[in-house]
Amino acid sequence: MTDTVTLRCSGRPVGRYTFLPDMDHRSSPRPYLHPLTTLDGVPVTELRPPDHRHHVGVSVAVPDVAGHNFWGGRTFVRGQGPTELDNHGEQRHTGFKLCDNDGFVEELTWAAGKRVLLREHRTVAVTALTGTAWALDLTFSLTNAAGAALSVGSPATNGRPGAAYGGFFWRAPKEPSPPAVFTDRADGEAAAHGGRADWVALAGSCWTLVFAGATGRTREDPWFVRAAEYPGVGSSLAHTGRLPVGPGETVVRRVVTVVADGRLDRAGAAALIRKAVTA
Repeated sequence: MTDTVTLRCSGRPVGRYTFLPDMDHRSSPRPYLHPLTTLDGVPVTELRPPDHRHHVGVSVAVPDVAGHNFWGGRTFVRGQGPTELDNHGEQRHTGFKLCDNDGFVEELTWAAGKRVLLREHRTVAVTALTGTAWALDLTFSLTNAAGAALSVGSPATNGRPGAAYGGFFWRAPKEPSPPAVFTDRADGEAAAHGGRADWVALAGSCWTLVFAGATGRTREDPWFVRAAEYPGVGSSLAHTGRLPVGPGETVVRRVVTVVADGRLDRAGAAALIRKAVTA
């Protein structure tokens, strides 16, 4: 049995999804999308880079679910800082409800040892936009299966300002120069990071990624953006406070990403993401 799914757009391979990953426990094992490429074959994801070995292309990763690390690496502990803890969880693939060349519907469990904390329903779809751009549509639904109330946190809610990462996360390739960052109304990493915007874009040497929250609740989450240190964009499920999830309750988020050849300007990015979200 293969442990990967190849994704195609208009017959062209644009990505691979690994649903049974070979990852060490400290990386919080989880399925991931890598490599993803533009239609012209330019890579737009990075796997286990030297600066952050637990970054794995595109994944759903959360640093704190009821005290368990589903992000990988060290855990930020209030009053101590980044700390090595034996608290890493694992996302386990339990099956596909649908699996095709242009997407899949998957069921997963988020477990800490033998205890299942969350059950996830994940949908990924590939959509053609133009001859030079396609879109990745990813929705995840997390249901509390722990039998008791739990909450989702981040390094920010645990005392590290500006580090509210957790949820959808896309690690882009590191190039000699940092990518340009812009939103629908602002320019630069500082302006985009931690803010709410209809969309945010990373423009590398010959590629552009444009990210948008595609539901009202997803659009309320601030963006987590990195460019100078490393290129990455994600959502912030727990920005200023922990996100409570009661027994049986479900958290749903949907992020649509345009993957384009070339460097888009603001008008070009806006036109493509508008088309992608409404496709």
